[in-house]
Amino acid sequence: MGISYRFLAGGGAAAVAAGALAIGTLAGSASAAGGSMSLAALDAATSPAAAAGYQFVEIGSHEDRTFNQLLGINNKGQIAGYFGAGVPGHPNKGYEISAPYAQNDFQHENFPGSVQTQITGLNDTGVEVGFFSTQNNGNADNNFGFWRENGKYHEVNYPVKNAAKPPVDQLLGINDTGTAVGFFNDSAGNSHGYLYNISTKKFKLITVPGATSLTAAAINDKGTVAGFYVNAKGDTVSFTKTHTGKVTTIAVPGATATSALGLNDNGWVVGFYTTGSGDAAATHGFVFLPNGKFITNFDDPNGIGNTTLNGINNENDIVGFYGDAAGNTDGLVAFPPF
Repeated sequence: MGISYRFLAGGGAAAVAAGALAIGTLAGSASAAGGSMSLAALDAATSPAAAAGYQFVEIGSHEDRTFNQLLGINNKGQIAGYFGAGVPGHPNKGYEISAPYAQNDFQHENFPGSVQTQITGLNDTGVEVGFFSTQNNGNADNNFGFWRENGKYHEVNYPVKNAAKPPVDQLLGINDTGTAVGFFNDSAGNSHGYLYNISTKKFKLITVPGATSLTAAAINDKGTVAGFYVNAKGDTVSFTKTHTGKVTTIAVPGATATSALGLNDNGWVVGFYTTGSGDAAATHGFVFLPNGKFITNFDDPNGIGNTTLNGINNENDIVGFYGDAAGNTDGLVAFPPF
């Protein structure tokens, strides 16, 4: 899991992005409001006007009207997310929400005994993934991965001898075959992406040539993984890697950094990119299409230069979050125009 994501303080996806969620309700189901958008309509789309055809809806828990992030959406329209900024006294608290996305459709989901939890992804068979912390210090909190099914939680941490202290291990996505992806940080602070099979309990590292630090953020049912990495020059670029090992590099032209966070079975990739630096820095959502073209400036109309797209389903419904003029982080769902 944004603009200055505040994952439970710690590296990987959290360090590159950061964000927050919010509130709101929506009548109707994701599938009813969605539908798939044709590639023909988007082939040449590279401007804000392309994203304008999407309907943006704010969704978040009323338990925290200042910070919500929506991180994943499955083909049933169920959404994974959390509220709470993660600063001391304001811990992350996980949830799942189903259509019609009213407040009584929120289901609290927090790892037993944890202080903080984020639900980062979910598949169509009822399995969710995420990570939790036993701390809420607001800086360098420990992170541990987990998956959840039928109300039971299972902790997952890559077996590594030189782990970061405190440990940082997060599961960020899962497909319908039960293969999850995530990353861990080593003692040097570098991230390493991996696959985890929840049935066999086996791990496999994900590597990309030239990457010095890599986060695996999403996996589709075809076994393609999406994520981002830092190269030897210190640039953050994104990638997809198929189960056969084919790597595609994703970098928004003119961006100072590109981070892919979600993908679907259609081959659409979503994430965010950064322009400018310092006080002039801004983050924008993007969609990368199978034909190699981008939809850029895919931003929530209520955002102020900081939108992150975090997940996408096969209907091309998109979830994420943005920062508003009041300083809140608000969850967003973007439905295709047809």
